[in-house]
Amino acid sequence: MDIVEIFKNKKIQAKEIPAWGAYLRNRWDEEFAAHLTHQEKESIFLYDDGGLCGYLWHIFSYEKKKCLEKEKAEKAFNMEPKKFCYLFYQHYDHALLIKNASVIKAMDLIEEEDVYIVDKEFTWTFVVTHEKGWCGPYFTRKDKE
Repeated sequence: MDIVEIFKNKKIQAKEIPAWGAYLRNRWDEEFAAHLTHQEKESIFLYDDGGLCGYLWHIFSYEKKKCLEKEKAEKAFNMEPKKFCYLFYQHYDHALLIKNASVIKAMDLIEEEDVYIVDKEFTWTFVVTHEKGWCGPYFTRKDKE
């Protein structure tokens, strides 16, 4: 079952915002990785460069930003008050604007890969990677350097 169907079943309003992925990834980088230089970002493969597949979540796996991991990250995300959120992907420009997101739980995202959820102000983020059981999920707040 895809994420839109899961949200519909939970009566969560999710508006598709096609082509917003690049904007949201850039904003995520500005809000959560601003403390790194461009060279530092390149060294941890934050971007798609030279045929290498980059991931924003490398900021966590390379320990360049403090975060909660695995069950602690899931618990923090589940407990986080959520109203309006963005959901976007690492390698797709498709994104969602989610209203009444308070009932979204980490378990709803178990089938997703390289997906990011942020509140509308980008003060926190929850990330589910494709490296199930090895890297992630991750949760952090913007003010935790």
